Amino acid sequence: MTGDTAADARGGFGLARMRPRDPAQVFRAASPLELFFDLIFVVAVSFSSAQLHHIEADGHLWSGVVAYLLTFFGIWWAWMNFTWFASAFDVDDWFYRVLTLTQMAGVLVLATGITAAMEEGDYRVLILGYVIMRLALVTQWLRASHSHPEMRRTALRYAAGVVICQALWIGFPWIPATVQIPAFLLLVLCELAVPVWAESASKTPWHSAHIADRYGSFTLIVLGESVLASTTAVVEVADGSHHLGQLVVTGFAGLVLAAGMWWLYFATEVTERLDHLRTALTFGYGHYFVFAAAGAFSAGITVLLSSQMGESALDPVTSAATLTVPIGIFVLGVWFLILRHNLEGATQVLVPLGALAIAACAFLPAPIVFAALVMAGLVVLVERHRVAH
Repeated sequence: MTGDTAADARGGFGLARMRPRDPAQVFRAASPLELFFDLIFVVAVSFSSAQLHHIEADGHLWSGVVAYLLTFFGIWWAWMNFTWFASAFDVDDWFYRVLTLTQMAGVLVLATGITAAMEEGDYRVLILGYVIMRLALVTQWLRASHSHPEMRRTALRYAAGVVICQALWIGFPWIPATVQIPAFLLLVLCELAVPVWAESASKTPWHSAHIADRYGSFTLIVLGESVLASTTAVVEVADGSHHLGQLVVTGFAGLVLAAGMWWLYFATEVTERLDHLRTALTFGYGHYFVFAAAGAFSAGITVLLSSQMGESALDPVTSAATLTVPIGIFVLGVWFLILRHNLEGATQVLVPLGALAIAACAFLPAPIVFAALVMAGLVVLVERHRVAH
């Protein structure tokens, strides 16, 4: 049944029957509500990236990275679960919109708790926002189970699994600090296991082209936020600075890096690989590293600028690594999830080697310039392969 037909099957209070969307629907693209949803989530990404910059610039590299990765999981996982649900069951009635807006409110609550979580290890407000988002989605799954008997078992498994995980998360702030990270990782595994368990009952009818479009849209928004934050940092440092030439070079190289990240991500189609559960889960889960690396891009440039101005507690190589390593991870993730399935011959090997080379540019003088040169070379390499085939 198509989305339009499902929306016409109205019940009481003007609510639609939440029947599955047609996975073969033509021209399925992100809805305005989904794009609005992404923009709200990028607020949380921006907050976490800015906090990562402050912690790293103060010299606390590893604690900052760990806190960022833990915080980013909540942002990414809530976004991902809504995205796949909406691809299969979006009916766009007033209650669906209210529940989606409730999830947006939850991410804003989560965003207000990011500073306390990353600086002080106080996750109470962050978890409150996360639980709001997840329980709103439970309501959607219960609607789906009621409206479509064939998918009831899968929907109820999702609802039960999410509720159990949220009950465990609520108790997380009271776990002793010495075992918080192992406990966090255990809870993450529980969350990751829910879709695998639920989908084993029967596969939800997500729309492959829609999923690819949604992930591409979020990648664009995160990269755009990183470019905005990086440009703002360059402009602020340039005001009254005596290193204007160096700042211009840094800003231009940063643009080349961002453009290269965009180019590589959208160099080839991935839709046909999202029809099967195994490859779809790999694609969905693997984007944690892609999104987290893209979000850390602006933090890395800001830390590098602070180092160039003599305002960072980190040494120059480590400061440069806060930029080059996330970019290298991004390229490696894009190669693994998207590019490697369409590359052949030497190009198949040179792209991951290029990712490692970008990360290693931290050891060179003018690291951002050399990283930009390697990125430009990778773009030329992939584009020549694409044109040739």
